[in-house]
Amino acid sequence: MRKATIERNTAETKIRVEIDLDGTGRYDNATGVGFFDHMLDQLARHALIDMTVRAEGDLHIDDHHTVEDVGIALGKALTRAMGDKRGIRRYGSCLLPMDDTLVRAALDLSGRPYLVWKVDFTAARIGSFDTELVREFFTAFAMNGGITLHVEKLDGLNSHHIAEAAFKAVARALRDALETDPRKADAVPSTKGTLTE
Repeated sequence: MRKATIERNTAETKIRVEIDLDGTGRYDNATGVGFFDHMLDQLARHALIDMTVRAEGDLHIDDHHTVEDVGIALGKALTRAMGDKRGIRRYGSCLLPMDDTLVRAALDLSGRPYLVWKVDFTAARIGSFDTELVREFFTAFAMNGGITLHVEKLDGLNSHHIAEAAFKAVARALRDALETDPRKADAVPSTKGTLTE
């Protein structure tokens, strides 16, 4: 069973993440940051990962610590749930349209974290949510999930659509990468024989 639970407690945040990589996309996310919860819901639903996130953070300061630390915890949970990565397809990509917006995501569950981020927003905020935090989340997620992740906005004007398309594109790419390869279900997809070191 590819499941994991991670708890992360600091002076700034208290976070618990539970995931099941073989789920159906069920979600129950409550971080105190409404728009971010909506994005996490999209990530779970489109990656077909069952996800529960509970976060208490220093929101009286801003949303930064909460968003970043959820990314850290979620990345660590992903790493733990994948185990030795035996049988996964490893690579995934998605070209995702959402109204005016088109976003491309490609990723490798390589164990070598790297983020290429070519996404700009037309507004500094979506409601009260700082659009800079979208990159902060994906940086934390990729670095702690051991993901080589490329995300690029090819078109788009509406910042809500841009953020949502990015989350959905990454989710769809992640879904493909996590699926079992029926031709190599018992093998680690690397000529090195490992993706954990």
